Amino acid sequence: MADHLDETQTLPFGAPTTAERDDAPVIELEGVTKTYRTGSIEFEALRGIDLRIEQGEYVAIMGPSGSGKSTLMNIVGCLDTVTRGAYRLAGEDVSELDEVELAEIRNRRIGFVFQQFHLLASLQAWRNVELPLMYRQVPGAQRKELAAAALERVGLGDRLANKPGELSGGQQQRVAVARALVGEPALLLADEPTGNLDSTSTNDVLGLFDELHGQGRTIVLITHELEVARRAHRIVWVRDGLIHTDEVNPR
Repeated sequence: MADHLDETQTLPFGAPTTAERDDAPVIELEGVTKTYRTGSIEFEALRGIDLRIEQGEYVAIMGPSGSGKSTLMNIVGCLDTVTRGAYRLAGEDVSELDEVELAEIRNRRIGFVFQQFHLLASLQAWRNVELPLMYRQVPGAQRKELAAAALERVGLGDRLANKPGELSGGQQQRVAVARALVGEPALLLADEPTGNLDSTSTNDVLGLFDELHGQGRTIVLITHELEVARRAHRIVWVRDGLIHTDEVNPR
């Protein structure tokens, strides 16, 4: 499904992907349910979700513990599959793909930023950033060039050779953002990205998201913090497996 890059192909940082040039919404959920089964017991975590997120939107998803927020994130991130309903990511129906196909979709279409930075302590910043490109079999010299450009984009162009232990928490999260962006995904999916940061680093990372949104990036932010959610331009509240409210943030 994914086209591997050869020595003659390039993936310039900041260039739109094929999906981003289409008119399709980045996220389109229709009647999505998710049921978990343990023996004879069933639990319906999502009970019929309809959600549409257009290219370039910055959306925060909120909800209390047990609301279905995390399940919704797993569906959107292709980390789990729907029980019923349809999910199209950047125009591609991913509802019934198998694990191998979903892994390829995650690598091509989605850039993940997590609360835990998930950086490899033994690797320099640029080598952490290049990892998604290795799975695409991008040649080594091109990987380093793209990783350096991604780090420059997040303000760490002078920290390419630093290992995670030599960086602050906010800088480590910026490396994680650069890694999420290096493959030019259709969607940047951030799960509690400021949960391990102090207030200064939180503002730093959220400022970076503001910049990326201003450049046309599609961002979905999962958070339990209202002050963080208010940085987005649209807030979706999930409750009891349903979308309770979906409102434009007046900011």
